[in-house]
Formats: sequence, structure tokens, C-alpha cells
Amino acid sequence: MAQNSMLDEIIPAGKPWSAVIPVWHYLTIIDLEGQQGVDFLCYNADNPEERYHAPNTLKAIQTLKLTTGHHLYSDIARPIFTITHDSCNGHDTIGGCCSAPSNEMLYGVKNVPGCRENFLTELSNHGLGRKDIVPNINFFCDVPVDANQMVPTVFVESASKPGDYVSLQAKMNALAVISNCPQLNNPCNSGKPTDIRVIVSEQPWEP
Repeated sequence: MAQNSMLDEIIPAGKPWSAVIPVWHYLTIIDLEGQQGVDFLCYNADNPEERYHAPNTLKAIQTLKLTTGHHLYSDIARPIFTITHDSCNGHDTIGGCCSAPSNEMLYGVKNVPGCRENFLTELSNHGLGRKDIVPNINFFCDVPVDANQMVPTVFVESASKPGDYVSLQAKMNALAVISNCPQLNNPCNSGKPTDIRVIVSEQPWEP
């Protein structure tokens, strides 16, 4: 277990995870083998009707890529988390989560569940459900946008390397929900989903 950590866990490839991160504590997500997509949602743990809001976040940061210093804003424009460290230098905000219906729509594969189903499984542990899923963040993922503001493809292969990490500090008691993406039909996991590590600590985590 990492020094000063309250929690230090491995999330297996393709599996969901959640925890309440106390205010001012840190959540660190480590891409152990590199090129692994991590779908992420967050909520006010004391009032989950307040949750991550992509439009507020994008308007505030004025870019599509999240990195160090950016706040993850809620639907009432309050920061839920702040990114304090980012060794990967940019994370997707527009690609959303995969699901069995979208996998069939995009790739012609049937009965292949994805991150949406993982979110539903994990949210049910907190009394939440389908209506509580909003457009999510994809850590270690890249969705390119060209000069004409078009998305020529959904995901491209991630630039993250083994050991790359992102750390977030909770600005309120925050419920963090993760799907360690099981996707095999686009390059977000480089065709091979792998384990990740998550650490909750009182002080910033250092590799």
C-alpha cells in the first residue's frame, strides 16, 4: 500500500469501481501497462443530484482536453475535483462511454456490454441508476478533432505509457465511479484491456 494512503486497489480489466473521496483528499488513477481507457463519473457524495457537468467544465477550461490545474465542475458550477498531477498531458471529454447498444450501432457486434453497463452496476450500490449517467470523462483516451471541428474517428490509440497517472483532489465529499473500459472494438485500449491501480490518500501521491 502506498505511503499515507487510505485505499490502494487494483481494478481488473473491464471491471467497475467506486468510492467516496473525502473533501481535500486525493484520488490517483494509474495506467499500469499503458494505453488503457478509464471512464469516469463523479457526484457530490452528500447530494448526488449535483454531478459532473461537461458543458460547465469545457466552458471554464476553454479546451476539450483535461489536464493539470483543470477543475471538474458540477451542474451548479462548483468544482467537484481538481486535477493536481497529470503525467499523460490530456484526457478526453467528448467520447462518452461505450455500451452494448452503441457497440452494436458502431461496430455491428451484439450483446457486448461496455462502460455504461459497468456504470449502472456500480451506481446501483449508491442508490443511483440510468437517469444519473451523464457524459463522462475518459482518462488516458484521445478523440481527435480536426481543423474543421469534425471528429474524423471516435477514438485513436492512447499515448499513455506504463505508469502514467492522473491525480485529483476532492473539493467536496465526492463519489467517484470508474469503469476500467472493456472495449475491444476501437483503439482506446490498444486492443487489450488491462488492470489499473487506484489510490485514495490524504496527501498527494508520488510515484
